[in-house]
Amino acid sequence: MLTRWGRDLDPEHPLPAYPRPQLARPDRTWRTLNGRWEYAFGSEERPPVWDGTIVVPFSPETVLSGVGRQLQPDQWLWYRRPFEPPAHDEGDRVLLHFGAVDQSCTVWLNGQEVGAHTGGYLPFTLDVTPAVGAGEQLLEVRVRDLSETAPHARGKQRLDRGTIWYTAQSGIWQTVWVEVVPEQYVDSVRITPHLEQGVLEVAVSVSTGSTTRHHATVTVRDSHRVVGEETGPAGEPIRIPIPDPHPWTPDDPHLYDLEIALTGGAHTDRVTSYAAMRSLGIGHDERGRRRFLLNGAPIWHLGVLDQGYWPDGLLTAPSDEAMVHDIVTMKSLGFTMLRKHVKVEPLRWYHHCDRLGMLVWQDMVNGGGRYRHLVADLPARRPVRISDHRHRLFLRADPDARAEFRDEVRRTVALLHNSPCVVAWVPFNEGWGQFDANEIAAEVKALDPTRPVNHVSGWIDQGGGDVKSFHSYLRPFRLPSRLRRRREKRVYALTEYGGYSLRVAGHDWSTREFGYRHFDSTEELAGGFASLHRDQIEPALDAGLAATAYTQLSDVEDELNGLLTWDREVLKIPAEIVRGTLARLRVR
Repeated sequence: MLTRWGRDLDPEHPLPAYPRPQLARPDRTWRTLNGRWEYAFGSEERPPVWDGTIVVPFSPETVLSGVGRQLQPDQWLWYRRPFEPPAHDEGDRVLLHFGAVDQSCTVWLNGQEVGAHTGGYLPFTLDVTPAVGAGEQLLEVRVRDLSETAPHARGKQRLDRGTIWYTAQSGIWQTVWVEVVPEQYVDSVRITPHLEQGVLEVAVSVSTGSTTRHHATVTVRDSHRVVGEETGPAGEPIRIPIPDPHPWTPDDPHLYDLEIALTGGAHTDRVTSYAAMRSLGIGHDERGRRRFLLNGAPIWHLGVLDQGYWPDGLLTAPSDEAMVHDIVTMKSLGFTMLRKHVKVEPLRWYHHCDRLGMLVWQDMVNGGGRYRHLVADLPARRPVRISDHRHRLFLRADPDARAEFRDEVRRTVALLHNSPCVVAWVPFNEGWGQFDANEIAAEVKALDPTRPVNHVSGWIDQGGGDVKSFHSYLRPFRLPSRLRRRREKRVYALTEYGGYSLRVAGHDWSTREFGYRHFDSTEELAGGFASLHRDQIEPALDAGLAATAYTQLSDVEDELNGLLTWDREVLKIPAEIVRGTLARLRVR
């Protein structure tokens, strides 16, 4: 099944946009390596012959890759392509960036090993300068993907796909690009707004290996007008007063442009970025209900579960336009939030949420052993309280795997810290790979005190974090009165519910249908959607519920419970019904 964007894809130039909007350099300094590469399935040793060409950054399991073959755990996937780096001077550094490679990879340049990485959902960068020769370069990548047979992060991928589990994919699935930078360069930027103080805080990190004391000048512009500028030592927070700050909201997603100049070495570096002035918190509304706050005011988080899967690209959207379509469509229907479900998107997706005004709850990507009924399914039917310090029970006995997850949590928080759209962190979902959730929630809070943490979404609750979360599919939802009686201090959120399914002929992908309640027509589905919210969600909001996430944005493989079909061509419920239903929620 192809989407309209997949049909229009140029396989020579797929996803050509600059991949890192909040740390950008001029066009002349970078070059995308997306496009046709050679590939081969084989052993650990470099293949003697190559199988053909693959379109990067689409996994070999996808239609858009041109391959359509599943990588097995006992196989290796090899890539290679020649390229010429951007023009550079002596002393410059050549950086090779990978948006994401699933799960583990080793990289060679001109026959020299230049680095390795494990973690299929996070970006990494290699300084390949010592291996760069004259003229054309030869890049090779070897990938191993053990999928659910190993405890690495995998989200909803599974080799035996079906029902709520999706086709396992592998290899390069986000943009690969090469960049030329000065010998000492801006390595990262950490942006923290302080709306109440009217101050934007920017910390600029310089590449390692420098012994020179660098300074950074941060210039803030609003519609090309300079509204603030300060200089300070690199590595230390620079506080820039912003007079009469313009707050960011979903209805008015105002962004400031940043320019950061690094001085002090033989060469200067200059990057551009952006920021928003907004604050997050938890407080009470005029009726005493505990609510999420945005810029000091209560705001409903009316969300939809977003898996981020595509029929032609799986985890990789076929274009920026495709990503924007999902965000704009959900916003036009009245949703204010997307719960990004056990997936980390390319940075451009968060950029579009930033500029379009869509709140995001960000899940961490789960790993560990295969899911067991006792902790992953049984609590959906029968409330249980099981300590997640019992690592073997949760199939989390491997200390190295637990350490790997903790490291990826830290990297995810660092990666998305600057995105104003991200308003909550979700370390665990429904007991999948869960362990020590209270401690991990505290670690996340220490890393980022500005955002609330939903330590476990659905179950198994350990009492930690800022959010008491529920999932409700199998019985009518009521906010438990016992929580109000014991004065639960956390905010209440229904982070999954609904899952109503409808098959749309000509737009379905699977011969199977998974959903939590089946409907035979658009009219029946629309009536069920409206009555669900009228009879269950509205009373819960009145009783103190502060956030919702309807399942789900689109169909995915066997799951036919999306508001949109998987190809994004059909909205299953008339838009006016969805808008009217959500409008009733917003005025509770």
